[in-house]
Amino acid sequence: MRPTLLPLLFLLTVSTITLLGEARPDPVFDTSGKKVRVGIEYYILPAFRGCGGGLTLASINANNPQFVVQKQHELLKGLPVTFARSDGKEIIRTSTDLNIQTSAQTTCVQSNVWRLKDLTGVWFVSANGVAGNQGDETIVNWFKIERADGFYNDYYISFCPTVSEAQTLCRQLGIYTDENGQRHLALSDDIPPFRVVFQRATDLSSSRCF
Repeated sequence: MRPTLLPLLFLLTVSTITLLGEARPDPVFDTSGKKVRVGIEYYILPAFRGCGGGLTLASINANNPQFVVQKQHELLKGLPVTFARSDGKEIIRTSTDLNIQTSAQTTCVQSNVWRLKDLTGVWFVSANGVAGNQGDETIVNWFKIERADGFYNDYYISFCPTVSEAQTLCRQLGIYTDENGQRHLALSDDIPPFRVVFQRATDLSSSRCF
């Protein structure tokens, strides 16, 4: 008796349906409509005018590390950042674990990789994080980009890592203004999410003006 092809065809059909059902997250796009990629510098800017400038690093006291803060004037873009995926792939996608690193030289002996740091009950985004090495010990160093509703290239940055099985906070980052008027990128129930766009640092032809 000759072997039938029906079982093999059935298995191929099931496998195809399974692969189609496991769609990859969408790519993240910059203000020029290009895909955001690892290792390229981007400014993180507010999506709307009148909401301040871009993100930079600043010290709030004599102790390090520095913290990620927002420039108050909307014409100031701050410092660019680079992204790195936990799986080492090139295209940055939504809902994917990322390290974010500010491109800057500082006088402190620290890295410029972003991490969460708890101060007075608010989780601030600071420098001095660890790149890679995903796990429970580095869980505070991982962030995600999520698409905002209504606009093609508007996004939120969130903290909800999946590089570890440990349970943790899952919230979008917002701007927290301290008693001195400093605007911190932070994680708190009391602040609205910070809606952002990503402008390539070498792109001088962007239609958005900041």
